[in-house]
Amino acid sequence: MSNELGDIGFGYRPRAAYACDPAKSRGRLFDEVESPTRTPFQRDRDRIIHSTAFRRLKHKTQVFIAHEGDHYRTRLTHSIEVAQIARALARALRGDEDLAEAVALVHDFGHTPFGHTGEDALNEKMAAWGGFDHNAQSLRIVTRLEARYAEFDGLNLTWETLEGLVKHNGPLIDSNGQGLKGPVPQAIRDYSELHDLELDRFAGIEAQCAAIADDIAYNTHDIDDGLRAGVLTLEMLETVSLPGTILKGVRARYPALDDVRTGHELMRRQITAMVEDVIVSTTANLERIRPQNADAVRAAGETMVTFSTEMAAFEKELKAFLYKHLYRHAEVMRVRTDAEQIVRDLFDVYFADPRAMPDGWREGLDRADDRIKARSVTDFLAGMTDTYALKEHRRLFDRTPDLS
Repeated sequence: MSNELGDIGFGYRPRAAYACDPAKSRGRLFDEVESPTRTPFQRDRDRIIHSTAFRRLKHKTQVFIAHEGDHYRTRLTHSIEVAQIARALARALRGDEDLAEAVALVHDFGHTPFGHTGEDALNEKMAAWGGFDHNAQSLRIVTRLEARYAEFDGLNLTWETLEGLVKHNGPLIDSNGQGLKGPVPQAIRDYSELHDLELDRFAGIEAQCAAIADDIAYNTHDIDDGLRAGVLTLEMLETVSLPGTILKGVRARYPALDDVRTGHELMRRQITAMVEDVIVSTTANLERIRPQNADAVRAAGETMVTFSTEMAAFEKELKAFLYKHLYRHAEVMRVRTDAEQIVRDLFDVYFADPRAMPDGWREGLDRADDRIKARSVTDFLAGMTDTYALKEHRRLFDRTPDLS
């Protein structure tokens, strides 16, 4: 390889000692020749963006079904917004921005059609075979189900990106190997036996940035979608500490501003306030713990990237408000009930007769045991977009619920 090529910009810019260093990556399950122009984490990011699973996110529900309006968030736009915030946090904290972005972009790959509604329905259907978990499904997609490369299944992402995908919300097991939040999904346990993800330790600083960026994004942008849908009002938000305080400041400065622009001012100021709070709080955590390398972050015994105590209380209050007034709103629940029925119906049809599924999914299932058949049906169903699930239901049933 020529020196000229090697000098054009790997992205090996200065990082903190505790950051994940792409030059010291723990590698991929299947060895590959490294890129002369991209770090391993940049390469992961690119593979994620070019995957089929990433494109499918554009027609998967965040809160509102996509066909209810062109401007509502989908899993794709949400993931892009999370990635932007994760990069900003990683940059400020001197972590690896590309790794933070990769984890943010891949974190929702395993979500079903119709958001958490579809996940709940599949979890119910899979109860006899270990249930359904969207993080475990994300791992299945990037390690098994994506079929793009000649030499391996999946995307063959680096250990650090997979660690972030699986553990961005914290360790999964205690020191005795017991699940911290119930049994660890089989897909995660199986992969970790091949490529130990250290399920009893925290993820690196970049994955932690992606995790809290997810909270910041949906806590803010779900408000925006709720306002657009007429489910929330600015007056309702005045009763919640964080948005209420911000609204007071916006109205004091712009007393004649219309409600739409007032809402947008609220959104951007809330994101800024939460991001800046995380940077200040995390910097204090880093100064207190002083991790000397990325493994010290993993072994710290606590999450390093956090809100301050005050902001954490505000965020908890805001989540409770959104749960009560948005996620459990009567109209949202009506659509959710119908969407759950669509997923249940499809599972039952495919499980009873795998021949109802397309080529590439049904082969061999007529002779498979129920566990293998159920998992294959779930892989097919979980990968569906909202629009494809509706199309399949109309193909297979005389009546399909109207989700509009």
